[in-house]
Amino acid sequence: MTDTYKTIAEKAPEVLFKDKSSKFYGYAFPVVDEEDIKEQIEALKIQHNSARHHCYAWQIGTGKIQYRANDDGEPSNTAGMPIYGQIQSFDITNVLIVVVRYFGGIKLGVGGLINAYRTAARMSLEAANIVEKTIDTRFLITFEYKNMNNVMRVIKEKKLAIESQKMELSCEIMASIRKSKAEQVKQAFKPFYEVKVEELS
Repeated sequence: MTDTYKTIAEKAPEVLFKDKSSKFYGYAFPVVDEEDIKEQIEALKIQHNSARHHCYAWQIGTGKIQYRANDDGEPSNTAGMPIYGQIQSFDITNVLIVVVRYFGGIKLGVGGLINAYRTAARMSLEAANIVEKTIDTRFLITFEYKNMNNVMRVIKEKKLAIESQKMELSCEIMASIRKSKAEQVKQAFKPFYEVKVEELS
C-alpha cells in the first residue's frame, strides 16, 4: 500500500521564460485548500497588475484528488492544461502553479503558447524543493485516566505522533501514524476494551 506523496516544501523561486518578446513568469506554491489557492492567485494579480494573463493549474489531495486548470483568456487548452501536465509529470500534489504572461506584441500561435506555458511550469517545478511526505491516519483516543499507562504504552510502542491531548478524569489524545501502520494500531488497542479509538482520516 502506498502511503507517501510528493509535494513542494515551500514557495519556489520565481522563474522567467521568454519567447518572441513575451515574458512568462512561473510560480509554484504549496497549497492545502481552495482558500489557500485563491489567496496566492489574488496576491500575484496585485503584484503583476499590468500583465494580460494569469494562467494556472492546481492539484490537491492524496486519496481523493481535486484539480483545476485555467487559461485566463488564452485560447482554450493552451495554458492551464499544459501547466497541469507538468504537475502530473512531476507526480506531485498539494501544489499550485501560476504562469503570468506579459504580451510582447508578437503572437506565438497555439503551439508556441502551449510550449511557453509548459516550459515556464516545468522551470518553476525544477526550481522547487520537492519532498516526499507520508499520508497519515489520525486517531482520537478517549479513555478514563486509570487506563493512561496502557494507552501511553501503545502510543510509544507503535510510535504514534501525539498532536494534542486533554488529560482530565476523562482523557482525549489526538494522534497520527502513517496510513500503512493504522491497522496495527487498532489491533494494539483491541485488548483494552475501555479505550475508545476512533479513526478520523
